[in-house]
Amino acid sequence: MGETGVLDPEARCELIEGELFDMSPIGPPHSSKVNRLNRLFSRTISDQAIVSAQNPTVLGDLSAPQPDLALLRWRQDFYEQAHPGPEDILVLVEVADSTLAHDRDRKLPLYAHFAIPEVWLVDVANKALIVHRDPENGAYRTRFQVRDLSCVGIATLPGIELDLRSLF
Repeated sequence: MGETGVLDPEARCELIEGELFDMSPIGPPHSSKVNRLNRLFSRTISDQAIVSAQNPTVLGDLSAPQPDLALLRWRQDFYEQAHPGPEDILVLVEVADSTLAHDRDRKLPLYAHFAIPEVWLVDVANKALIVHRDPENGAYRTRFQVRDLSCVGIATLPGIELDLRSLF
């Protein structure tokens, strides 16, 4: 829509179930968490997946959310021809500073509906990492807060363990 002039190309918004939502300005705590996770993912995951920061994903005809981070299936072209879809996504990460309710109540059900296998919700205010797995019928069957941040695994990337103690 930005390319056709419907929206300002510089507008920060995302399409969720046919509705446009303004994206909140990114503050230092939020960007710090995204940068830390980006660095950790890039260093640890190497060529097993593509780390995508704050880029669109396409979920059906009516949604193009921009998660803070996405781990995508490896593709030689780095998704040059099209944004990744549900089948390309290994993990999505939403860093929630001022957007906790929106991320939890709008985006998580959308991700579950499209069977995104794993979503991490980083709750900045409460210094918590909540992992959602096993999507079924528009909801995640497994939800847990990570207590030991020294050894965090990713279900779709067995053998990968991240030390996230520096996150909080």
